[in-house]
Amino acid sequence: MRNILNLLVIFIFLIQGCSLVQKSSQTEEVEQVQLSEQIHQDEEAYYKKKETAGIIAKLPECEGCIVGSDHGKAENYGEIPYYKIENGEELNLKNQFFSIPVTYNRYTEKWVNYFLTRGRSWFIKYAERAGRYAPILSDILAENGLPRDLIYLAMAESGFQNEARSWASAVGPWQFIKGTGKKYGLEIDWYIDERRDPIKATLAASRYLKDLYGLFQSWELAAAAYNAGEGKVMRATRRYRSQDFWRLRRGRYLRSETKNYVPKIMALAILGKNLEVFGFDKEINFQQPLEYEVVHVDKGSDLYLLADSLGMPFEEIQRWNPELMRWVTPPKRPYYPVRVPVGKRAAYNECCSQKEFIAKDNYQKYTVRSVASVNVISQKFKVPKEVIANLNEVPVNQTFKKGEEVHLPFREGQSRTHKMYADLYRRKRYGRGRRGTSMSKRIQIAKRYGTKIDNPTQFYKVRKGDTLWAVSKKTGVSINTLIKSNLGKIKDGYIHPGVVLAIK
Repeated sequence: MRNILNLLVIFIFLIQGCSLVQKSSQTEEVEQVQLSEQIHQDEEAYYKKKETAGIIAKLPECEGCIVGSDHGKAENYGEIPYYKIENGEELNLKNQFFSIPVTYNRYTEKWVNYFLTRGRSWFIKYAERAGRYAPILSDILAENGLPRDLIYLAMAESGFQNEARSWASAVGPWQFIKGTGKKYGLEIDWYIDERRDPIKATLAASRYLKDLYGLFQSWELAAAAYNAGEGKVMRATRRYRSQDFWRLRRGRYLRSETKNYVPKIMALAILGKNLEVFGFDKEINFQQPLEYEVVHVDKGSDLYLLADSLGMPFEEIQRWNPELMRWVTPPKRPYYPVRVPVGKRAAYNECCSQKEFIAKDNYQKYTVRSVASVNVISQKFKVPKEVIANLNEVPVNQTFKKGEEVHLPFREGQSRTHKMYADLYRRKRYGRGRRGTSMSKRIQIAKRYGTKIDNPTQFYKVRKGDTLWAVSKKTGVSINTLIKSNLGKIKDGYIHPGVVLAIK
């Protein structure tokens, strides 16, 4: 009898736990939609208020610096918090002041030496791209009350590459993983990945960095948390009973990547604000600042037709709008603001403002050979079933009969192996090792080093796009503990949407 009662209590507890997870998930989705709307409004407002010439004119004075850097002299800061470099006397820097803390020690020195020798060509590439993106990133950071010198965090993350992708599937100039990007209002789906948009991603990064600084009250710890996750850094501060990053760095708890991340940012700031001192001023040809105009086109517009009407190659549209993953504008919003080079808006108003670019006749078609569901076609062509269903205006559980034509989201005449669809064939990566870490090996490591959660009280419901690494980073639970505590749910090496994982 007692066993039956115990089982009943456990069953009720699990039902309540799953209900709480579902409610929490629904609340998160509503908040993400609201944040996404805010990001779009902020981006539209930003464009209306700013012209690039105005941005350049308003940037701080910093002679011999990457454009967008904060002041190099103490007298120029006024009431803005600033920091003089610690222990940097031997460098004889021209600009010794920063809006983030910078310490010169053996860890920072290692990165300075790297970028002066083996990594010199990399620094030059980063700095040249900074000419295009750093001014606008700096301006957005400042408008959100953040230090402009945080542009060096973006430099460390991606070298200002919009298409940058890490081994952990972090994407864009600020290297957001999918979960964190969505949490801070970025849209990520078949048609669009706003992690690649330098403006929207910076608006999201500003919110995230504000939250991290509010949590730790330290830019060193905020930067470490940006890399490792706030849960990891919070546990490190409790374990070592210290809020000093350099004290945490001496311990074994933080990964070497995080330990090196903060001094790397500092080294880039030292070099970026003293180009002449280190001999870079003659080697760097800065790209022109990002100057653009916006034209509004209907949802589902064919970008090839738009480019052709404006007399520019499709690849140029992609360059100005790196967040657009496909050849059509996203169907969610009634219109989409497409960035174009300065001068093209007048051409658009003259030739195309009343013209439609709807892609209705340009989709590839597939003739069903036998009965096939939306799900089967989705798997065959590696396209989300929601995309197939919406494109064909049918429910996701629809079954097509033999001989029926199904629209596919590929352009007529376009190969499905076009580089635009490279993400459909990208293999999942689970680790950093030179040869990679197989999932079976990953599970063996987790069994050995993870701590099993025997009586879980908190759970996480897996959402579409989640990976073990992403869940680990979002929840602050080590990946070894996550795997060991949920072995029965990840035997095939993947976690699937809807699965509930024990996290505490």
